[in-house]
Amino acid sequence: MAATVDSPETRIYLDHGATSWPKPPGVIEAVANGLTVLAANPGRGAYRFALDTSRAIHSARRDVATFLGVADTHDLSFQPGCTQAMNLVLLGLLVPGDRVVACSMEHNAVARPLNALAARGVEVVVVDADEAGVVDADEVEAVVAAGRTRAVVCQHAGNVTGAIQPIPDLGDIAHANGALLLVDGAQAGGHLPVDLGRLGADAWACSGHKGLLGPQGVGVLYLAPTCEPAELVSGGTGGGSSEDPLQPLARPERYEAGTPNTPGILGLGASVRFLSEHAEELRSHEAVLVRQLHEGILDLDGFSVLGPSLGAPRVPIVSVVHDRISADRLAFALDRRYGVAARAGLHCAPWAHRTLGTVDAGALRFGLGYGNTPDDVGTVLNALRELVGELT
Repeated sequence: MAATVDSPETRIYLDHGATSWPKPPGVIEAVANGLTVLAANPGRGAYRFALDTSRAIHSARRDVATFLGVADTHDLSFQPGCTQAMNLVLLGLLVPGDRVVACSMEHNAVARPLNALAARGVEVVVVDADEAGVVDADEVEAVVAAGRTRAVVCQHAGNVTGAIQPIPDLGDIAHANGALLLVDGAQAGGHLPVDLGRLGADAWACSGHKGLLGPQGVGVLYLAPTCEPAELVSGGTGGGSSEDPLQPLARPERYEAGTPNTPGILGLGASVRFLSEHAEELRSHEAVLVRQLHEGILDLDGFSVLGPSLGAPRVPIVSVVHDRISADRLAFALDRRYGVAARAGLHCAPWAHRTLGTVDAGALRFGLGYGNTPDDVGTVLNALRELVGELT
């Protein structure tokens, strides 16, 4: 089969675990609006141009807070992304002598800061997840209670397996032992119903460009009143310059030093408004596609699916391995010959792959999204069937 031409019209995009594409209606227009119409520096001037931009950002913050179940918008800050937000939380809270308990499935956005903290004298205890990629709450409880634990950190959903962690149970365990629960929600936002007023997380971070369907370069960080990390960046906040030689403690300004990403924030506001109307429908659609793909792969020779069993809860990520063909070869052939974009490798999560026994060769990850169709999944399954016949 001849190589395909990669174009938006023919591409089958299955890397939504990395970023969403295409963006829903209104997002591109909102980003453009932030570059053309509402393009002043918000909070830095009393003229109408700046005030209108400030109001637009406040409106986007309110929309995101409502969608995520945050009662007080002061508890929600905009960040450059989930990685930056998790670094802020971990590096701003933990000091030498502290003890933190983590899950073995963590993305490098958590694993690398924890490794850096361990080198500085923070005790990092990692609890292994099971073969589905799910951490056992009872095991976490035993480890948390075994020492004076400052925090528990865990992903909300896995970027390799799609597995959903028992976050409410972990929150109860952490709080019963005087610890905080810090959650990496990068793969959960948009794909799962999230009510941060009830979830039990003291900190919850999420990228704006994945399940929330917004643009790259913007994310959100929820901090409960119980959670006060030190800021990582100090600078202008648009007010209090004469009174505060240090970074002001008021939220969200404390965690938003510098000029905000107005185009990104407005784009995220637009995507969240879209999700507020369509989220339930999109989640049902994604679940149908996940089941179709999972079932179809199990029928193919030599393939196995990482993570939860067929029908078990998961976000729309399906990672697979073949017993004779490398993930890299499959991904390359899918792209060049069938126009299918899927991701091979370790997915910035070597901890997770080590837990699953796939750290040496990695896996092929399919991340499904709202724009995918059953025909897309059928094309992928037929392509894999053909490739198995040719490459083995």
